[in-house]
Amino acid sequence: MGRRTRNPIKALGEVVWGAVAGLWTVLIHLFRKPITEQYPEYKRPLPIRSRARIILTLDPDGGERCVACYLCSAVCPVTCISMEGEDRNNRRMARWFRINFARCIFCGLCEEACPTLAIQLTPDYEMCEYDLLSMVAEKEDLLVNHGGKDGEYNYYRYAGVTTLGDKGTHVQEERPVNIRSNMP
Repeated sequence: MGRRTRNPIKALGEVVWGAVAGLWTVLIHLFRKPITEQYPEYKRPLPIRSRARIILTLDPDGGERCVACYLCSAVCPVTCISMEGEDRNNRRMARWFRINFARCIFCGLCEEACPTLAIQLTPDYEMCEYDLLSMVAEKEDLLVNHGGKDGEYNYYRYAGVTTLGDKGTHVQEERPVNIRSNMP
């Protein structure tokens, strides 16, 4: 059982070919006209589903959509979302809501986990800062005065919460059945 040796001429040919191929690529791009985009004046169109700055939206009645269910903070892979909930006016709301954009990776999992469509990602990506502590956004910084992508959705109407009306008065909800009428 002898040890196989590599052909030195073949090895040298591979090295030379690798160097020539690399230099050829450099020469091709060396004589191309450069493409310069004037960034502040021209902003490249983003894909429709691009994800950047996070916002908190309002329902059509003007109330906060966030019910402090903690699903967004639980699903966040980098734990950049924190909040505290409270009950106010027969509704569950977030007393405070905080996102650390310096840690956020804009994965969109928080948006998908939110049952009330309160947290949404927008295509606004211009948010660079020198000071990392200034990238911590509070609830007041995140709240916007519109409904976001689905402005007509109201969690409390679809969920069937009885504080906003009687049973059977919510969207796509049937009147309750009288169980005495079903008896023989």
